Amino acid sequence: MGEILRPRAESIFQDELQALKQEDSKPRPPSWLLSPHAVVQYLMGATLSDGTIISPKYIGSRRLIEVAVATLATDRALLLVGVPGTAKTWVAEHLAAAISGHSGYLVQGSAGIGEEALKYTWNYARLLSHGPDRQSLVPSPVFHAMEQGLLVRIEELTRLPAEVQDALITVLSEKIMPIPELNDTLQAKNGFNLIATANDRDRGINELSGALRRRFNMVYMPLPETMEEEILIIKNSVEQSVKKLGMESFPTPTEEIKRIVTIFRELRNGQTIDGQQKLKSPSSTLSTAEAIEVVYSGQMLAYHFGNGQLKATDIAAAISGAIVKDTHNDLPIWKDYLQLVVKDRDGWKDLYRACRELL
Repeated sequence: MGEILRPRAESIFQDELQALKQEDSKPRPPSWLLSPHAVVQYLMGATLSDGTIISPKYIGSRRLIEVAVATLATDRALLLVGVPGTAKTWVAEHLAAAISGHSGYLVQGSAGIGEEALKYTWNYARLLSHGPDRQSLVPSPVFHAMEQGLLVRIEELTRLPAEVQDALITVLSEKIMPIPELNDTLQAKNGFNLIATANDRDRGINELSGALRRRFNMVYMPLPETMEEEILIIKNSVEQSVKKLGMESFPTPTEEIKRIVTIFRELRNGQTIDGQQKLKSPSSTLSTAEAIEVVYSGQMLAYHFGNGQLKATDIAAAISGAIVKDTHNDLPIWKDYLQLVVKDRDGWKDLYRACRELL
């Protein structure tokens, strides 16, 4: 069998987690792999006393991560909220890896999902032959996490229908899951908690009820505050991705990353970096995650169909695709930006020509 395409965080960073565990002498909540202090070190990066370097998994506010970890140390669930591309899923996965040593219990929210995805369903062949019993029950990831005292993740919570969301109220408030078919109740073990994510730009979302909202502590995940921070996030992410493909010698295109970040930030903010010119913003999010995809896709083009050096022609198609999500509204905005800003900017003529050729 081939290698796993995307190993879990606890597998990729197993050595770092083990090193932190060996050095960690601070109090740990019940069933936690690491103390809250060590979990924050794992997320933010650190150098341990034995010289082990813990790589940063999140580049941003340390206080924000501390609040998230402190929330999970209580009996309140955590809801990470923000626009797409603010590392909500990434942070949730690494929190689960550092706290439970297991990030695999996951429910992906969608409009067509049913209550059974959060609770349980049945093995109907066994149900017909043996009747309702625990062996006929097929547990959900939430059920497994409660049973084992681990963290469970729910992605895109607001994509779930309202009636499905409300199935979580009893789980979060009473830490139990009723099983009326068996006249039984599952009681959560120490260590169980829930991390959910939600974005505030999605169309057709279902607002959380007041009762469910009160069960969560909300942490808002911001876009990177500075350009330097965003460039570093993209650089680190792309380097990790190409390393998995055995392309360690591939050069990191810092200057091209800077140009992409500049374009995204200017269009996001509705003005040029120097504040001298107002701009129209497209409907697209233009998040850091999308910038990462632009660079990554450009690098693949450069590596397989070029000389290995990322050029404007390699990123033009990806950057235009990231910006123009709605042809009617976004395309004129992108054309205006190219004409008014990119065309006359020093050192950007190659990018202007490459993008214009695709329009």
